[in-house]
Amino acid sequence: MLGRLNHVAIAVPDLAAAANQYRASLGAEVTAPQALPEHGVTVVFINLPNTKIELLEPLGADSPIAAFLVKNPSGGMHHVCYEVDDILAARDRLQADGARVLGDGNPRIGAHGKPVLFLHPKDFCGTLVELEQAG
Repeated sequence: MLGRLNHVAIAVPDLAAAANQYRASLGAEVTAPQALPEHGVTVVFINLPNTKIELLEPLGADSPIAAFLVKNPSGGMHHVCYEVDDILAARDRLQADGARVLGDGNPRIGAHGKPVLFLHPKDFCGTLVELEQAG
């Protein structure tokens, strides 16, 4: 069911500062900021040869990232994203096996313009998992 690792997401309190740190210190290629109001975040991607790093900051006080940063003021790893060939089939199989899909269970459009779902961290070794429709 799982495809390649699409990205690792890191929550940050200051997106511009974090992007600059990756750009200046590590020589990273960083995309322009993208606001995703439906997810409550603003993101940039750091492109690597084999995957991406997503830096995300809260977009508004109701953002789930704001709550994460209260517990982790310096930021930290927020989630990992895996690609799947068929997101609805993956959701149905996971739910049949007892995994909890966050939200209403229906995919939403993510930062790459593709359907995504999030899986409860308590079902995956304490790690929030994002699934993204491949292709």
